[in-house]
Formats: sequence, C-alpha cells, structure tokens
Amino acid sequence: MPRQLLVPMDDSETARAALEHALEVFPNDEVTVVHAVDDLEAGYGGRPPAAVGDEGDEPEFFADVRSIAKRYDRPVETTVIEGTSADAILEYADEANVDQIVMGSEGRSGVSRMLLGSVAEAVTRRSPLPVTIVP
Repeated sequence: MPRQLLVPMDDSETARAALEHALEVFPNDEVTVVHAVDDLEAGYGGRPPAAVGDEGDEPEFFADVRSIAKRYDRPVETTVIEGTSADAILEYADEANVDQIVMGSEGRSGVSRMLLGSVAEAVTRRSPLPVTIVP
C-alpha cells in the first residue's frame, strides 16, 4: 500500500529539490504538495481565492510542480492551505493522515548555513511523523 507524502512548497530551489527527492526516492508513494498562506482572502495577484486549487487560483510556481512531476511521470496533488506555515503544515499532515513530510531547508550562508530554516526547524521539532529535510 502506498504511503502518503507531504511536500510543503514555496517558490524556492530547496522546495523544488525536496519535491524531486520525494518523487525519485519514494516512487511508489502518493505525493501531495501544499503551499501555506497566512490569509486566503488576499488571494493571488489580487484574484479572489474562490476556488483555491484551480489552476487560475493557485501560486504560479505550481506550474513548476506539475512540470517536475511530469518529468518523473508521476501524479502529484496540489493544494493551498491557510495558516502560519509550520502550524498549517502540521495540521494538514494530521488531518490528511500523512505518513511522512519531505521538505527543503532554507538556503543560508556562513555559520548559519548549518541551521535549518525557521519553518523546516519548527516542523522537524514538532512533527510526530518522520521528516526528511532536503538541502
């Protein structure tokens, strides 16, 4: 039985790397990509979020998600969730019976490069599920 993977996504290279990692390393599992926004009422580019999840009402980088999934010949579900990033990700994971979270770390330089991004760190510390962090 396939496991359910959750890949939190923003418009960053590390998030794209996490998606590619999930698709490559877990070829038999189902992948859901989520993007958390603080206020769904604000919409995207002034468009109302009437049907969040429809291609017209989603972040532009979801087109990249579909392109990456197509390269791996894999279906990927996408959704936009509301709330503070770490809280929303963990709440969605619980409600959707996710088995594992795969997410990118925040790109940093210097001494702080060894530290995770604030969202990745919060999810890792608070998640009861396995979390894979992709640099």
